[in-house]
Amino acid sequence: MTLDLDLGNRVVLVTGGTRGVGLGISRRFVDAGATVVTCARSAADPVGVAHHECDVRDPVAVSDLVARIVADHGALDVLVNNAGGAPYALAADASANFHSKVTGLNLLAPLTLMQAANAVMQRQDGGGAIVNVSSVSALRPSPGTASYGAAKAGLDSLTRTLAVEWAPRVRVNAIDVGLVRTEQTDLHYGGEEGIAAIDRTIPLGRLAEPEEVGGVAVFLASSLASYVSGACIECHGGGERPAFLTALDAR
Repeated sequence: MTLDLDLGNRVVLVTGGTRGVGLGISRRFVDAGATVVTCARSAADPVGVAHHECDVRDPVAVSDLVARIVADHGALDVLVNNAGGAPYALAADASANFHSKVTGLNLLAPLTLMQAANAVMQRQDGGGAIVNVSSVSALRPSPGTASYGAAKAGLDSLTRTLAVEWAPRVRVNAIDVGLVRTEQTDLHYGGEEGIAAIDRTIPLGRLAEPEEVGGVAVFLASSLASYVSGACIECHGGGERPAFLTALDAR
């Protein structure tokens, strides 16, 4: 068995792979030598060999996307389900349609992609690997993004279940991602002062860089993780400092 991070013979699809966390993931796979294809709802310059416009909530569009990747590159070895997210909205104030759309993007769309990818991977000699980009919101209360947190908890559950259903040919894992510094961070947290305040709540003292999440994704897709399946790996810099410690410091 060769244990390394050389993915030179792997075809990888990264959804939402041209900005934010997805861009960091795509870059890490490119660095590892993989043939990287990205997709998003809008056009973008390719990070790897190609970029396709695709609404991942549309099962027909997803099926066509996967078929095109296989036709163009001969395989689909790795799927990274990264596309997702949700705006801030208190659960009591948001409409049923809002909750449905958030759940659809963060839970049902990844499932649709996994089904399409699995159908290809089960027929391949080398099988395949799926990496779901989840969130620490799946592990703790998620005020202001309740539907998102619930959807990510569901994605973690799907990860564990499909790792059983699709074994041994397909490995399925997830990354429960914490706070990450992206091009949108200043807008969310009020500039450098706000970011510095949040940094102090994280044991490692800072937000993650997108490429650091990418490193975990590459590991899970590589032969180094050949016996890792059904895992939800926490990538959050040590988690959140307990509130009672903050209260003691303030006192």
